[in-house]
Amino acid sequence: MSVGASDPAFPRLHGRPKRGWVNDPNGLSWLDGRFHVFFQHNPASARHDAIAWGHASSADLAHWRQEPVALVARPGEEDEHGCWSGCVTMDDGVPTAVYSGVRADDGRSSVLLARGDPTMRAWQQGHEPAAGMPDAADITDVRDPFVFTFGGSRYALQGAGHRDGKPQVLVYACDDLTSWELLGAFLTSEDPVASTLTPAHVWECPNLVQLGDQWALIVSLWRRVDGEVVLDEVWYLLGDVALGEAGPVFLPASSGMLDTGPCFYAPQVLRHGDRALLWAWAREWGRSPSAIDAAGWAGAFSFPRELSVVGDRLLSRPAAELAALRAEELDVTLNQPFVASAFEIVGGDGELTLHLLEGSEERLVATWRPAPEPLTEPRILVDGSMVEVFDGGGTGHTTRAYPSSAPARWVLRGPNSISPMRAWRLG
Repeated sequence: MSVGASDPAFPRLHGRPKRGWVNDPNGLSWLDGRFHVFFQHNPASARHDAIAWGHASSADLAHWRQEPVALVARPGEEDEHGCWSGCVTMDDGVPTAVYSGVRADDGRSSVLLARGDPTMRAWQQGHEPAAGMPDAADITDVRDPFVFTFGGSRYALQGAGHRDGKPQVLVYACDDLTSWELLGAFLTSEDPVASTLTPAHVWECPNLVQLGDQWALIVSLWRRVDGEVVLDEVWYLLGDVALGEAGPVFLPASSGMLDTGPCFYAPQVLRHGDRALLWAWAREWGRSPSAIDAAGWAGAFSFPRELSVVGDRLLSRPAAELAALRAEELDVTLNQPFVASAFEIVGGDGELTLHLLEGSEERLVATWRPAPEPLTEPRILVDGSMVEVFDGGGTGHTTRAYPSSAPARWVLRGPNSISPMRAWRLG
């Protein structure tokens, strides 16, 4: 089997390292003309273990450069079992990583800080937690700090819940970033709108961003089913932030799923000027552990997406900068095979299905149903095993397919009456 970047399934345009494990994008930043994406990473194997923070940067959102590993698990420290999810914020002009350090003995997490140099390529990890586990019987899990400002003060969110109970998002005061004060619940599943979300035990990776006169809160759903952990759907809630008696609270007015695919999880949002950009972890799906080990890599982060609000819905679409990846036009005819390792298809006004051809076998990869009232053109973006489908109505669908040869053979099936489409080879 081909390994690393030589694997036909490897997503070479998505900015992940050539080998090793990748999960949640973290610490999204814009500094001195470059975008920075940190991410959960095990450089040593394709398994989730000894999690560090990898680091990639880009000047244009389309072409990525691997940077030195930023944070590492440290024996005897609060992060000895791993440096898990968090964010990067500026603290008195210093880039500061705010992350979940996980202990090896009991798996409990605390909030740790790491100070970066002006290039964000060298980091000094601290020793003392800024916040520990809450002393509350209804909370067994707290993680994934996300820092925001509201009303001139700095606050932080953490995802929380109980493995046999209900999820919530906690809010902290953290004007002093080294010492946090737990204020209470920012949102709980008892809220009438939040209660419409798929049941979960923990809301992970909370993100909060203001879009116009509304705020969007994004949570990833962690569940226990028959003793097994299920990383489930990603939901958004749109509403308002208000200052309650103890601190900020979230007042949701609507909710919905952010992506309908099986591989989309733990997204993080970056405010960049008047835009809100989002990356998510794209999990492996349908590839055996032995195949993953043999390939030597697992996971990727999605192409960057731009968020917007229309009415009571949070919409996403591929970032406009991805057009820079269009290398040449590609001849794609409905119901006729074509060959490409990475490609984009735009347009079409009817239901289509994308299939991967492997010898005489034809595997259904995704169904493409344009929205009844599309706001943008429907699109499919494929890069190795990464498949990201957009219906034009603001909903994404992230899935995976694993070609065994390069370039891969594909076919797009549908009625010939569908309006013309355009296609490009990406590179």
